[in-house]
Amino acid sequence: MCGITGWVAYRHDLDAERDVVDAMTETMSCRGPDARGTWYAPHVALGHRRLAVIDLPGGEQPMTTEVMSEGRSITLGMVYSGEVYNYTELRDELRRRGHAFTTDSDTEVVLRAYVEWGTAFAERLNGMYALAIWDPRIETLVMVRDRMGIKPFFYYPTSDGVLFGSEPKAILANPGVPAVVEAAGLRELLTVSKTPGHSLWAGMYEVEPGTVVTVDRSGIHTSTYWRLETKAHTDDQDTSVAHVRELLDDITRRQLVADVPRCVLLSGGLDSSAITALAAGQLAEEGRKVRSFAVDFAGQEENFRPNELRMTPDTPYVHDVADKVQSQHSDIVLDNAVLTDPEIRRKVVRANDAPLSGDIFGSLYLLFKAIREQSTVALSGESADEVFGGYLWFHDAKVRKAKIFPWIAYMASRREVGQVSVLRREVLQRLDLRAHLRDRYAEAVSEVERLDGESDDEWTMRKICYLHLTRFVRILLDRKDRMSMAVGLEVRVPFCDHRLVEYVYNTPWSLKTFDGKEKSLLRAATRDVLPESVAERKKSPYPQTQDPAYVEAIAGQVRGLLSDHHPVFDLVDREAATRLARSAAPEARRHLEQTLSLATWLDLYQPDIRWNQS
Repeated sequence: MCGITGWVAYRHDLDAERDVVDAMTETMSCRGPDARGTWYAPHVALGHRRLAVIDLPGGEQPMTTEVMSEGRSITLGMVYSGEVYNYTELRDELRRRGHAFTTDSDTEVVLRAYVEWGTAFAERLNGMYALAIWDPRIETLVMVRDRMGIKPFFYYPTSDGVLFGSEPKAILANPGVPAVVEAAGLRELLTVSKTPGHSLWAGMYEVEPGTVVTVDRSGIHTSTYWRLETKAHTDDQDTSVAHVRELLDDITRRQLVADVPRCVLLSGGLDSSAITALAAGQLAEEGRKVRSFAVDFAGQEENFRPNELRMTPDTPYVHDVADKVQSQHSDIVLDNAVLTDPEIRRKVVRANDAPLSGDIFGSLYLLFKAIREQSTVALSGESADEVFGGYLWFHDAKVRKAKIFPWIAYMASRREVGQVSVLRREVLQRLDLRAHLRDRYAEAVSEVERLDGESDDEWTMRKICYLHLTRFVRILLDRKDRMSMAVGLEVRVPFCDHRLVEYVYNTPWSLKTFDGKEKSLLRAATRDVLPESVAERKKSPYPQTQDPAYVEAIAGQVRGLLSDHHPVFDLVDREAATRLARSAAPEARRHLEQTLSLATWLDLYQPDIRWNQS
């Protein structure tokens, strides 16, 4: 896992821009605390910060390799972030094809795979990755992102090439890139949606998941090497359950490979508990115990109040799993002082390059920071709900009929989304968020292929599953990546293996819920390794502190903003913020967090917000 950046300029001497390239590279230091490197060739500069995970001495980057072209030796260069889990099989195949290797790293395998197969090499990779290869034979930059969008990847077209980076901050470090945010970016920010390819920052784009972007003298070109496709599912229930288990066993085994300490994130829910139990069993074969970590909050037991989303606290279930699998377990307990610390908020906003914070972001950051003191790689249960259909709104008849993103329909029905009154009325009128969401929803649904003979109910659920796997999951994957890499922790997501995603996506909804519960396939596939309490537990999302003192503390910080002429009130309604800060009611929480996030972002980035641009 690493941070990458680079610059291609066909009419510019980049050798004279070394200070700028160094500055771009250093913005990725949190992602790669172990080493740094830059590489220059005519028209290109590549920068890399490394988090060493596999082949610690041999995987240094930027990595180069020599190839023959028109009778002379040519040097290809690559920067690469992520992990390819099938690299040993690929290396064996490449050796049979005559390639020699000087390291044991997956990085060298990826580079040699490009030499062998060209851009078609992407189809052979299993993993999470964002990579860029400079091929001087054709004076072309090749940028590739993994199928599910686990690793972030951004680029910024210039008049004579492109800038790129793992995160926007690497691109924004170039003095030629203004920190401009237009209305289109604000719409993406203020709605719980994720339009593929779009970015908060004007002129900046994401390399879309499953995509190869090439840059040459004629411009920028995009091709898709993977997308979620509709296929007939012919396996019966028993076969489907068995195949899911077979895939999970293989995925877990592959994703446990590392030359550094490993652990699992354990919440006590079905998803993380399944991964913990499978990892524990496989590590036991090596005579090792799995390490597990969970987050908790000071006073959570006495402050916990059940609601529709969170019926039970996590800790009892976490301990049930830890006891059953005999893990080396640690609870990371956080208090309000650290959760509301403005410095933590600044770190979170800086990691996101966006006004995103609050106790979920902050607690994730602090959890990962504590884990990083003991482990470098963690396995997570992230994305199982999107893959197997675990959220409450999957099972809500009214949500199924709504012509809008299901998670937004669900929140709106509970009066959560509609309460955006903390923003100024003029801002909301300019942005017209309803129209934005309507258009983005229509675009997303138009991508879904209907199976011949598919019933209306199955077709509805196929669309809902597709929306989660191509829109909603990317929001959560980005949150996970930014918070973990901000402290140099690699978090792997077994449920995002494309083989599992493809297989489960095409199982009928009736099979995904064959026992009348959510995530029937996952529960049946892993029940034998789980405590009964967890196997029967209802879905519970990532925990939040319920201590009233948390809301009072952030309300006090908003009251401090109100005493100042802060630019946040160009976006936030001062009267609404005053009312919410005085009340410090639980329902004010999200709006108070949003106000503080926006204020912190404005302080850190000083963006030029241009309303006249759509």
